[in-house]
Amino acid sequence: MHPHIWHPYTQAKTAPLPLKVKSAKGVWLELEDGRKVIDCISSWWVNLHGHSHPIIAEAIYQQAQRLEQVIFAGFTHEPAEKLAEQLVARLSGRFNRVFFSDNGSTAVEVALKMAYQYWVNQQQKRTTFIAFEGAYHGDTFGAMSVGARSLFSDAFSDWLTAVEFLPFPNTYIGDTQVEEKETQAIAKLESLLAKNPDRYAGIIIEPLVQGAGGMRMGRPEFLQQLRRVADQFNTLLIFDEVMTGFGRTGDWFACTKAQVEPDIICLSKGLTGGFLPFAVTVCSEAIYEAFYSDDPLKTLYHGHSYTANPLGCAAALASLELMMENESVFRTMELKHLGHFQALQNHPKLTNLRVTGTIAAMDIVTEDQPNYLNHIAAEIRQRSIEQGLLLRPLGNVLYLMPPYCITDEELAEIYQGIQTIL
Repeated sequence: MHPHIWHPYTQAKTAPLPLKVKSAKGVWLELEDGRKVIDCISSWWVNLHGHSHPIIAEAIYQQAQRLEQVIFAGFTHEPAEKLAEQLVARLSGRFNRVFFSDNGSTAVEVALKMAYQYWVNQQQKRTTFIAFEGAYHGDTFGAMSVGARSLFSDAFSDWLTAVEFLPFPNTYIGDTQVEEKETQAIAKLESLLAKNPDRYAGIIIEPLVQGAGGMRMGRPEFLQQLRRVADQFNTLLIFDEVMTGFGRTGDWFACTKAQVEPDIICLSKGLTGGFLPFAVTVCSEAIYEAFYSDDPLKTLYHGHSYTANPLGCAAALASLELMMENESVFRTMELKHLGHFQALQNHPKLTNLRVTGTIAAMDIVTEDQPNYLNHIAAEIRQRSIEQGLLLRPLGNVLYLMPPYCITDEELAEIYQGIQTIL
């Protein structure tokens, strides 16, 4: 380990030495020792178009020569205005206001503060949120509070706010009980809201796919039911699309794929194509109106030094252009995953195969408990590097989320490597 670096999600005393990356191009990482590795997970799900994409790099370079940073309180600039316009146009429906921040956790924090203060500004004190078992929304305190209680948050449990958790009706290929699971979750939600209709500020969910919780996948029909219940009981619906946004579910956003309009949506990760840390929280005009007042106490007092950073805006605009040019790629990758599943569906070491858009996942059968600390994860990480692949299982959950520039041959190489590892 480097004597001055503290790596994330890493027990430094027992972890193997990190691999040093010298350069990257497309789906390939080149290590310092000369080995080349396919990035099968888009480097923590952020890299949409491949590493070192020249279009995004050029956009950042050109913007850096004009305006690299300016305070966004009391000032504005063209890249931020263009990006807000394009996001609102792409999301359509009730979305109309864009609040800039700098990562997924803070995008969620902003959403929670918006939802909470929305009611405060209307002289209502709604003190609790409803979230889902298995959820992960980030590592800041608000985001941890609406995430599942786990080893990620155990040390801070005394500091987390009370949240009501519902079962997440996850499903997989061949699941015959998904409708029953959805019905039970909706019934519990309706029961909570009926008993205390003025208690809940909002419902937050990772739509269609729970990421860090194990790539647990749901159906559009469930999100449609959530919208109906939220409307019925007059509470807000928040979609955390930090991971699922920008093509990952096979459509531009999970909300568009499910044909559901939440009240607030959180976006980050793929927003800049993996080049720069950046995030937005987008909300309806109705929420914005609750803050628009002569009363300074109704202001949303939240901000970051690098809010609406022009370089991040430039990267995001270039990434959106590339998405439009290559829309067919993220819309058709699900069929390619399913084609490769045919060779895996009866494998004795695999269960619960599932795919949503560009995301494919499967559970590895092991003797250990199926959780984040399952021993198989470290073994697969090591074996995958030997196969020239970057895989980072979530415990016993093996998943793929490749950049959109991946070729059919490279995707086939990944699946062949998985079979060899198994």
